[in-house]
Amino acid sequence: MKVLIADKFEQSGIDGLKAAGCDVVYQPDLKDDTLTQALRESAADVLVVRSTAVTGPMLETGSLSLVVRAGAGYNTIDVATASKRGIYVSNCPGKNAIAVAELAFALLLSLDRRVPDNVADLRAGTWNKKEYSKARGLYGRTLGLLGYGNIGQEMARRAHAFGMPIVVWSRRFATGKDQIADEPIPMQLAASPAEVAERCDVLSVHLALNGETRGLVNASVLDKLKPGSYFINTARAEVIDQGALEIAVRERGIRAGLDVFAGEPSSATGAFSTPIAALPNVYGTHHNGASTDQAQEAIAAETVRIIASYQDTGKVPNVVNLAKKTPATHMLVVRHRDCPGVLAHVFEQLRTGNINVQETENVIFEGAEAAVARINLDGAPPAAVLRAMRGGNADILDLHLVTI
Repeated sequence: MKVLIADKFEQSGIDGLKAAGCDVVYQPDLKDDTLTQALRESAADVLVVRSTAVTGPMLETGSLSLVVRAGAGYNTIDVATASKRGIYVSNCPGKNAIAVAELAFALLLSLDRRVPDNVADLRAGTWNKKEYSKARGLYGRTLGLLGYGNIGQEMARRAHAFGMPIVVWSRRFATGKDQIADEPIPMQLAASPAEVAERCDVLSVHLALNGETRGLVNASVLDKLKPGSYFINTARAEVIDQGALEIAVRERGIRAGLDVFAGEPSSATGAFSTPIAALPNVYGTHHNGASTDQAQEAIAAETVRIIASYQDTGKVPNVVNLAKKTPATHMLVVRHRDCPGVLAHVFEQLRTGNINVQETENVIFEGAEAAVARINLDGAPPAAVLRAMRGGNADILDLHLVTI
């Protein structure tokens, strides 16, 4: 299996892929047209990327069957085109959660103790203990979390250790998927992002970027923050209404710690200017929340696991673009002798009835003399098709149709 790595990647991951028998092509500077050309010429089966954008034309070039995002978010990959072409998209969720939470908490502590300003004055030869002794402290102050996935949970653990009460808004709890009583960290739930903002002293954003979260943290949310509150974003800039955040910083004394910015350069280095980063109440880092040695080694190991599983079993861990619920409406259950041609006969009859197969599973009984096939279909086969199945092959022992 040929693997093209088009981003910076740990040597341990490259070695692991080679040890798994993969033909590895490591070209970390590929992007745009050069990546499209490399995919065409290399005939790679698997593409590994970090922040490099993977566009529709790239996916339509060459013979890709799997794209691995060596990280958590995958908004830089054209997942819709990948799904249309039957290309798996996989990621490495949770492997950088601790690293991002550590940076988010570093930004929070820096805001409270004004660490960058302390350093700047010391380097400039200024001693100003009087000014920098005005920190509020974090103990007893409420941390508001928007999102409670892997990173949000790591933030909660650190805040709990600092003696901070926690209030959370998350779809995990809103949908009933999880119960707050099962969480090991004491916390309270809020019904909306605006309610979290109203109840907290620090608002920290840990939401994936999608159609529902784009611009979610807008003026109606930020206006609920108490004057002088702290705001942390280590998720995605697009989740925040940048204009509303600038107004909150300028007019209401909100202090912001940001690791992500609108219009970031696509390259690792380069000129960059954004109005919000120049504001005195804003501390920023260079979208490097996940960039610790520990996190990158963990992500490399997970990438190797994903690709090795695909190569050895055909199964892809952490797939993000499979249907969450089968579109099938009926299931055909076929009990049959384990002989050649039985399922071919069944599928041929379904074809004549213009019935599409969505999913198939064939389970073999002990002794390998009989099996049961479960075939999910997009409709109910006509009675004549079912009769032709039953009567057309003596190795079919029984079949029946189930409405899903």
